Amino acid sequence: METAGQGGTKSVVIPGVAAPSSVACVRSLGRRGIRTIVVSSDESTPAFASKYCAEAVHAPSPHEDLVAYKDVLCSLARRPDVETVIPVREPDIYVLSKYRDEFAEFVSTPWPTFETLSRTQDRIQLFEAAAAAGVAAPETTLFTATPDREREWIVKPRYTILGDEYLEEYAPERCVAPPSTQYLESNPPRSTEDVRTEMEHVPLVQEYVSTTEEYGFFALYDEGEPVATFQHRQRRGYSYAGGPSAFRESIDIPALEESGLALLDELEWHGLAMVEFLRDDETGEFKLMEVNPRFWSSLPFSVQTGADFPYYYWLLANGMRDRIDHSYQPGIGGHLLRGELLYLRSVLTDEIDLVEKPGLADAVFDIGRSLLEQPRFDYLSRDDPQPFVRDFINTLSAIRR
Repeated sequence: METAGQGGTKSVVIPGVAAPSSVACVRSLGRRGIRTIVVSSDESTPAFASKYCAEAVHAPSPHEDLVAYKDVLCSLARRPDVETVIPVREPDIYVLSKYRDEFAEFVSTPWPTFETLSRTQDRIQLFEAAAAAGVAAPETTLFTATPDREREWIVKPRYTILGDEYLEEYAPERCVAPPSTQYLESNPPRSTEDVRTEMEHVPLVQEYVSTTEEYGFFALYDEGEPVATFQHRQRRGYSYAGGPSAFRESIDIPALEESGLALLDELEWHGLAMVEFLRDDETGEFKLMEVNPRFWSSLPFSVQTGADFPYYYWLLANGMRDRIDHSYQPGIGGHLLRGELLYLRSVLTDEIDLVEKPGLADAVFDIGRSLLEQPRFDYLSRDDPQPFVRDFINTLSAIRR
């Protein structure tokens, strides 16, 4: 058990979100006797239901008042038992990096400076870094003019989060998740003005990469040096076109590791990162899509393979990097059951340009077979069943709405 110097149990602050990453952090650290403080604006967040949640704290939503959310995190950071804060979503890492000096007075800060963070949240800067690192990427530019209609394109936000550091018209309290990636249809054509109005900024237009092969490279860095890495291949997402992971398998591909490390080295990274790639069907190259500079939604699966990143993060935050013994088992798979249901709903109801829809019977068969062959689940746990129950109830409520 990790204990504080004056006899009290050491604590960690974990934002509670709908993604399974919060529960993974709570379980990983709580099982080691580290006191977990879950912070959320949502009383139904599954992490609150975990038996390893030692304390539940209500906070304003960062999407309603980012400064008030920061103030709650800072008030917790000032407590003598709290050692660090874990970022699990974009507003978390945005606020932790923006106010890094303020947090650093009280807790360990294993996350990047804002200058470094902006090179991932601003995709123009990200793809410039990729070019400098020699990492392959699709052709990408600002959507200021209609691109060649003979080619296939997608439109995506320039920024992974909209806040005052990126948009002058935003107040510090305002934080918005930008709209999702869109396929740029030729009929009817969409004007740059229409898309800019919808996105609330000038977005990117990017060459469409025709592939269903999505890969993730995951890492924890310490001041520019890799401490632990992990890889997975996404087999199914929430949609048959991709999206967040519903079923994935652990892999170990040297070329993927080389690309991920090259990019993060170029960024002189510090902290957590998930680097997303697509594998080009024609060239076999891993092409960069984006970087998530915080914990990823499929984190429970990483832990199940042996790559216990929440504990690695805790050790790094407490000056015990030498105790990080990172390894994992390639060739195994894991599921988010809610994601599998969303995948089936996508097959039933969605019609997505540029992506071939699988047959319903094939989709059901593939899911059933993988559940039998790879029975690992993000929420479902005999040791700690209540987060799964809470997530199931939340899913039913969302469907009814």
